Amino acid sequence: MKSLLAFVFCLFGINLIAAQLSLPSFFSDHMVLQRDKPIHFWGKGTPDMLVRVQFLSHTKQARVAKDSTWSVYFKAQDANNLPGAVHISQGREKIVLSNMLIGDVWLCIGQSNMEWPMEKEMHFEEELKNIGQTSLRFYNPTYAGKNVYNRVFSDSIGKRLQVDRFYEGNWQLSDSSTIKTMSAVGYYFGKKIAKEEKIPIGLINLGIGGAPLETFISLTTLKNDLQFSGKTRKDWIHNDNLPVWIRERATQNTKTAANIPSDSLGPNHAYKPGFAYSAGIEPMLGMPIRGIIWYQGESNAQEIERVQEYADLQELMILDYREKWRAPQMPFYWVQLSSIDSTQYKSQYWPLFRDEQRKALERIKYVGMAVSSDIGERNDVHPTNKKDVGERLARWALKDVYGHDVIPSGPLPKKAIYKNGQVIVSFKYGHGLSVSGGQSIKGFSVDGKSQIEAFVVDDNIVIPVSKRPDFLYYGWQPWTKANLINSEKLPASTFKIKVGSTDKN
Repeated sequence: MKSLLAFVFCLFGINLIAAQLSLPSFFSDHMVLQRDKPIHFWGKGTPDMLVRVQFLSHTKQARVAKDSTWSVYFKAQDANNLPGAVHISQGREKIVLSNMLIGDVWLCIGQSNMEWPMEKEMHFEEELKNIGQTSLRFYNPTYAGKNVYNRVFSDSIGKRLQVDRFYEGNWQLSDSSTIKTMSAVGYYFGKKIAKEEKIPIGLINLGIGGAPLETFISLTTLKNDLQFSGKTRKDWIHNDNLPVWIRERATQNTKTAANIPSDSLGPNHAYKPGFAYSAGIEPMLGMPIRGIIWYQGESNAQEIERVQEYADLQELMILDYREKWRAPQMPFYWVQLSSIDSTQYKSQYWPLFRDEQRKALERIKYVGMAVSSDIGERNDVHPTNKKDVGERLARWALKDVYGHDVIPSGPLPKKAIYKNGQVIVSFKYGHGLSVSGGQSIKGFSVDGKSQIEAFVVDDNIVIPVSKRPDFLYYGWQPWTKANLINSEKLPASTFKIKVGSTDKN
């Protein structure tokens, strides 16, 4: 049990009164520590006093610096399903964290589809019946403004719009009493890995409903990037370099609210450039993690300018995270946006957005993408089937991180050539090409509009045409009925690909 023998407040940040021994609040009972990396504990204390940390029968000491910080490292450990504890003391003050495991920690970030809880997932009741003892743990803090949409923030929310108060919560066990609040995508991802690897899995969910990508990137990184520095201009709520929708929502939330902190960029808000990074990501940089899963894009897919810049912006974020965590090969797996037919969400841009997400696979190393266009809901931006999404993400991790012999993805186009009155398309992960439901192939076109006939020949797609088209499109509708799958019944990605005249193109 986390206990203090002194009057100690453990908030998310560690900017506390210097005389108090404290840890960041994401250190708590039931947490999972990252295996195979030096184990790091840090916090605040009284300057010049000694902090003593006992962990796994080892003891480390550190003298508190003038700025009230202290930090100790223990040697890297193997995964361990046996619960352990850490004892931290400074004079008469003590903190005890219990029931801790060592395994792999995965960060889950994005917007509402990542945040989406198990209790709203279509397989939830079935999962409840079968849940048992598990080494899956999760840190799912609430954030200021959660579930507050088209209305003004209350004073209490306004006061929490600070980087050291925005997220508040503790680690929890995964059981029938807690599972309902877990990120559904995170849960199915973590459950699959824990089952296959037999190690503890810790999930950190920092998803924020409606959040744009810009809030999860360091403000300094944005400022220093020539392409995106315009996103850091003053008065962010009226900055045309940011998505319109999120600025309209932030205006509704803050226009008459009191007690909202502000700086030269404007009022604090979950959607403010760099804010979620400062509140959630930056405080955790001292804690090793195994990798990141990401489900975001709806808020950046509603204007053509935002769609066209998304792959560059995502790459900037991924490379920055790897640099900050000092992990250049840290895996990063994302969910491709699903299918939808919605004027509210400007779904006319979604085919292009999905293809931009696909093309990011070709330019960034150590990444993967789960296709979800086959399980979208026509009029709802929140598909309730998160099980397939989480398990598809897990396939990438099982292959690339854990060395399993699995196919991680549905078919991804390699090239398209025109030859003898036919367009021939070859695929990566295209073994066993077929169609879902045993129907004829749907989804191919040469203009992005009118469907054309296509056939499977030797794990390629062959399309009869009267002349060589410039491009070939697949799944190029907001709400697509495209149905190409591979031997694992994984769906092909939306794509637009240039058609060459020879097999060298």
